[in-house]
Amino acid sequence: MWITRWPLPALLSWLAAWFIYAASLWAGLSPGPALALGAAVAAALAWLNDERWRRLIVALGFPASVLALGWQGGASGLLWLAPLALLWWLYPRRTWSEAPLFPTPRGALQQLPTLAPLQAQARVLDAGCGVGDGLRELLHAYPQARVEGVEWSRPLAWVARLRARGARVRQGDLWADDWAPFALVYVFQRPESMPRVWAKACAELAPDAWLASLDFAVPDVTPVANWQLSNGQNVWLYRPVRNGPAKPAN
Repeated sequence: MWITRWPLPALLSWLAAWFIYAASLWAGLSPGPALALGAAVAAALAWLNDERWRRLIVALGFPASVLALGWQGGASGLLWLAPLALLWWLYPRRTWSEAPLFPTPRGALQQLPTLAPLQAQARVLDAGCGVGDGLRELLHAYPQARVEGVEWSRPLAWVARLRARGARVRQGDLWADDWAPFALVYVFQRPESMPRVWAKACAELAPDAWLASLDFAVPDVTPVANWQLSNGQNVWLYRPVRNGPAKPAN
């Protein structure tokens, strides 16, 4: 249903929390209990979302907006829509429906050159590069490669260009992008996206190309290698089978 399409659930939850907060103040409740009541409503509605990061966004958005406006005295609560509009511009709805903006940890990809060696000038893609953390790690891992990134959010793509100077960053749709020219594609997506990532990799990547994923494995597919980082995250490395069936895990 359209009402469940992200980020509409977050917007409706925040509006509901603000309504409860304003109604409580109108009824004579003091600001502290009114804030607690509105925050409780936001927290309850947050649990209707499946992903943990969406729950956090819904639960924290209302109290953060109230606290941010507290110093403005009697200013209208609608002013919280200004930073929300800025967030929408930086991270448009299409991007919200993909992976959240979480950075690739420093050193996360340092084992890639040993496990997935590439020729000089090979093309490497960070599909959904965000603000460039993954690009910087790929540049460090493969200094002789041509590292590229694609990002749907235009402002985030600008930031990535500034932060990863040695990479070529484009604004675009990672799903519409052609992966065929790349020797390695790196993704940091969501669990729900991994079957689609695998299908695209198998359909477009060459037989000797690689697919690397941070945190999320391809369901029912055996990786060539995987390793755990010091923070508990995992990196998964695959050899996609071009136009072939997914290889089931043993």
